[in-house]
Formats: sequence, structure tokens, C-alpha cells
Amino acid sequence: MNRLVGLLLLAGMMQTASAQRVLNLDSCRAMALRNNKQMSVSRVKQDVAKNLRKAARTKYLPHISAVGGYVYTNREVSILTDEQKEGLSSLGTNVGNNLKGAVNKYTSTLPAALQTALAPTLAQIGQDLAPLGTALNGVGQDVVDAFRTDTRHTLVGGVMVMQPVFMGGAIVAMNKLADVNEQFAENSAEAKRQNTLYNIDQSYWQVVSLRHKQKLAQSYLDLVKKLDDDVQKMIQEGVATRSDGLSVSVRVNEAEMMLMQVEDGLTLSRMLLCQLCGLPVKEPVVLADEEAENIAEMAVEPVGSGFSTAVEHRPELKMLQNAVDMGKQTTNILKAGNLPQVMLMGGWMGSNPSVYNSFQRKFKGAWNVGVMVRVPLWNWGDVMYKVRASKGATTIAALEMEDAREKIELQVSQSEFRVSESNKKLQQALANIERADENLRTANLGFKEGVISSTTVMEAQTAWLQAQSQKIDAEIDVKLSQVNLQKALGTLKY
Repeated sequence: MNRLVGLLLLAGMMQTASAQRVLNLDSCRAMALRNNKQMSVSRVKQDVAKNLRKAARTKYLPHISAVGGYVYTNREVSILTDEQKEGLSSLGTNVGNNLKGAVNKYTSTLPAALQTALAPTLAQIGQDLAPLGTALNGVGQDVVDAFRTDTRHTLVGGVMVMQPVFMGGAIVAMNKLADVNEQFAENSAEAKRQNTLYNIDQSYWQVVSLRHKQKLAQSYLDLVKKLDDDVQKMIQEGVATRSDGLSVSVRVNEAEMMLMQVEDGLTLSRMLLCQLCGLPVKEPVVLADEEAENIAEMAVEPVGSGFSTAVEHRPELKMLQNAVDMGKQTTNILKAGNLPQVMLMGGWMGSNPSVYNSFQRKFKGAWNVGVMVRVPLWNWGDVMYKVRASKGATTIAALEMEDAREKIELQVSQSEFRVSESNKKLQQALANIERADENLRTANLGFKEGVISSTTVMEAQTAWLQAQSQKIDAEIDVKLSQVNLQKALGTLKY
């Protein structure tokens, strides 16, 4: 029965271990870069900048557009006046009336007998000319109708081609600005990438540190518990006082409290690491460096000036330089507002009614080619003020870049100093470990021999705990100082 229970417990432990995910630093970095939302935003911004750069290139090319429209007016355009229309419509009648008037005026000067003799003939002539007057009225009306424009319903359409020739340098400056903006997006993405790596490294080594301190706290608790058992046995044998037992019991409670605090901190740190990696915060993960006996070795101390490396690689400095360059190109774009602009134009334009063969209800048009020149004459200093403001913004960006260079130089020097100091602390911690181990061994041996009190043993245990804790802190500090230096130099890569 006991063997069966043992097998079941072993199987449960193996299943639990297999359910846990083992992660190393590189895998944590990869997941953090893949799941970080800001990195996704940076990738989208890079795509936006790339498309803006492509859009700026199109400004060099001719642009073709189709135009069309419809207009209704309640009155049409009239070429003839109302009097002219009336005269042409009554052309035959007016000619007949004028002819009759002329004949009557002439016959009135003839003798009465001759007038009487000619009267039937003149009446017959008037009757014969009546159809001619009607025909002439129709001809006049046809002329009036031919001059009608019928422009109440007007359709207009065409195709236009515009080719910039000289835009005051605005297109060139716009393309340079788009190039710099794309570089800015790339440098911004690199800065966020390094910040993501820096944060994941900090969280990773924090978990490793707390895990080692958890094991240390457990070892310390085991020590004080063993001491408590020994003291209790000595009390029963009468070779130790109750006061000694209470002092050791207090240390046991302190050790249990310390272990609980470390475990709580470890749980929270694992949650943060899982969140940065894009994993469920309660997923059980095990880090590859948790069980390593030595977390870190001595770091390689930097040789020479690292500031030149930082100037070359720090994305923050590159972004500030991009801001200065963008300010300069913005100024050039604004300056183009005071310069002439030349464009070639061409296309086809048609309308209905058309005017190329009198006014016809047909859609007809014509090809056209031309040049348009725009010369600014007076804008009340609008462009000048904008150029001054843009130059001021560029100056501010240049000053901020110089200020950042000074701060980064200080940051690099401090990071290099921290690497050296962390190596020294690790050397001292390793030396203290040897002394603390020997001191604890001697105290335990003396306690067994009865020549050293429990208080001295507890002091030796406390010194051992401090030495071990300092060793863990020193090893983690070595790792973090290396990460800080790489971050300061802009060389934190994955």
C-alpha cells in the first residue's frame, strides 16, 4: 500500500513538472517582443511612414483627373434681342407692309383716272404677294430658331492632366521630409524594442533573484528549526534555559515570516513576467536560471570611451536628429510659399450644348494644352512668420538633442562605473561567503561541544544569511549592470 501511494505521488509530481513551462532569457525576450502592444503599434507606424513616403514620390508624376457637372438655369442665353426676334419673325409681313406703303405713296401722285385704272392690278398684285410674305415670315422664324442656344440644361465633362514643373522646392522638401519620417518611425520602433528587452530582463532577473532568496530563506528556516529542536532537547535535559528556547523560537517565526514574504514577492514577480511575455498571469513557469548554483560570473569591464558607441547606436539620439532634419525640411516647404509655381496642363473638355458648330444639343469638345504660372505677390507676411516659427522649432529640437547627448554621456559613464562596482561587490560577497560558512561551521561545532551558546549560533546563522543574500544581490547586480550598460550604449540586442 505504501509503495502504491509513493508511485501515485511520484506520478503527480512528474505531471506537475511536465505542465510547467521552462523559459530561458532568450525565449522570454522573443515572447515579449512578439506580444508587446507598443511593438505592434510601432510596426503599424512604420507601415504608415512607408506609405506616406510612397505618396510623396507621386508628387513628381503627372496627375490625371476626370471632371463633370450638370447645371440647370431657368433662362437660357440669348444671342438676339427681343426686338430682333420680333423683327425676324414678322419679316414677310413687314416687307409687304413697306411695299404697300411705297406703292400707295407712288400711286397717290398719279392722276385719278390712272389710279382707278391701276387699282384692280394693284389688288391682284397684293393677293399674289401674300404667300411670299408668309414664306418670308417663316424664313425669319427659322433664323430666330437657329440662333436659339437652349442652355437651360448644360452638361460639362472632361479629362485633365497636371504636371508640376517647379513648385518652389516644396515637392523635393516633402519627399525628404517623408524619408526622415520613415527613419524616425524605424528609430522609434528600435527604442521601444530596447525598452521592451530592458523591462523583460529586469523582470526575469528579479524572478531569478527571488527564487534563489526563497531557497535561501528555506535553508535558513531549516537551520533555525534544527537549532530550535536542539535547544528544546537541551531544555529537557536541563542544560539550557527556557529563555534560550524562546529566543530561538522567535528566530524561527522570523524565518517563517521572511520565507512567506519572499514567496509572495516571487508570485507577484512571476505574474509580471508572464504579463510581459503575453502568457496568462497564473500560468506556472520555471526559469532556466532558477536552479543555477551561480547566477553570474564577473562581468567584462568596458574598455575605452563608450560615448562614441552610444552616439552611433542610441535610437533616442537618432530620433532627435530626425526631429532636427524634419524641422529643416518643414522650413523649406514653408519657404516655397513665396516662390513661383509652374505647372503644365492638358486635357479634353466638352459640353452639351456645344458651341463648336453653333449651339447644338450634342456633346462635343476639344483638346487643350497650356502652362499655369502662380506668382505670390502679397500675403501680409504670413509665410515669413511661419518660416520664423519653423526655424524656432528646429532650434529647440537641436538644443534638446545637445542636452540629450550630455545626459547620455553621463548615463554611459555611470553605467560603466556600475559594472566595475558590481564586480567588486561580487568579489567581496564571495569572500564573505567563505568566512560566513566557516563561522557557521565553527559555531555549530562549538554548540555541539557545549562551549558556545545558542545566541552565538544564531548570530552565525544571521551572518551566513546576510552573506548568502549579499551574494545573490551581487550576482543579480552584475547581470543588471550589464543590461544597463547595453541599454545606455544602445547595443541591447536580441
